[in-house]
Amino acid sequence: MNRKTHAVITGTGSYIPEITISNHHFRDHVFLDSEGNRVEGSYKEISDKLTAITGIQERRYAPEGMQASDLATFAARQAVESAGIDPESLDYIIVAHNFGDVIKNTVQSDMVPSLATRVKHNLKILNPSCVAFDLLFGCPGWVQGLILADSFIGSGLAKRCLVIGTETLSRVVDPYDRDTMIYADGAGACVLEASNNIQRGILASSSETHAGGEAYYLFLGKSYAPDSDPSLRYIKMHGRKIYEFALTHVPAAMKLALDRAGLTIHNVKKIFIHQANEKMDEEIIKRFYRLYNQRQIPSDMVPMNIYKLGNSSVATIPTLLDQVLRKTHGFDSDLVEGDVILFASVGAGMNINAVVYRF
Repeated sequence: MNRKTHAVITGTGSYIPEITISNHHFRDHVFLDSEGNRVEGSYKEISDKLTAITGIQERRYAPEGMQASDLATFAARQAVESAGIDPESLDYIIVAHNFGDVIKNTVQSDMVPSLATRVKHNLKILNPSCVAFDLLFGCPGWVQGLILADSFIGSGLAKRCLVIGTETLSRVVDPYDRDTMIYADGAGACVLEASNNIQRGILASSSETHAGGEAYYLFLGKSYAPDSDPSLRYIKMHGRKIYEFALTHVPAAMKLALDRAGLTIHNVKKIFIHQANEKMDEEIIKRFYRLYNQRQIPSDMVPMNIYKLGNSSVATIPTLLDQVLRKTHGFDSDLVEGDVILFASVGAGMNINAVVYRF
């Protein structure tokens, strides 16, 4: 399809909670398996294994009294400010999340009104033509928000969109499940605007939903504690199945997006992949390169922040993008006009997507 406009990122923002939770925080935890049996091994053995597989050494938690919509609002304000726009001029506010606002020490989701409506309210936007809605698409939600915003802009339905990913996963985890150590809180956002320069912005994308046997690889289930309340549900996952699924399907989706853009791996400067599991992400990239018969991966191709921030689901890619572009948290971006980057994600659904973007 020949398009006259492309969606260009003109501003980014993020909110990284100040509460740092190191692996040492879990030293006194009693971890159980799905049958309620105690997981063998010392705290150090469990922690070392987690770090070896996921790369996670620390994660961030939101303070009590701050909800996912609050994190989203902070990130949104930054993005709007860096774009230099009047928030009243926004046509859409799209908020990707999975669990809504969850008050600390509860596991009940609050999504009425929508988080996007709450963000619009917090930003004091009065324009009724600024449409605010939530997007539930698992961890790939923020990337899917980019794809939706690009569709609105490309079809002429919008000139400016705000896309946010926000989550407080620390409040929906089972303290007896080792996977608790993976999840984190955070929010990231970007402003996309219509541009007549069709050489810039979002060039192509791909999306998939695998809902056969894969549909419940991520799900809500009861605590592993035998005496727990069966009516309370926590986030659970079949880690090995997700790992194998991602390695099988994500590289092909990434290549499909590049094919649609008329580009190859040789045109890509950096890959921003969902920060879920360092070992899994590294293997995805290796398999992606093999699709082009390539074995050598540039050392700076894939920026990572999972070591310090953990897995914040929909927030991992937008927070990483903001850090790289702002050159904060140890990143020193060398991205310049004309550089091509690739976004890619996988998560509950099971959903996959990828976006090709040129600066």
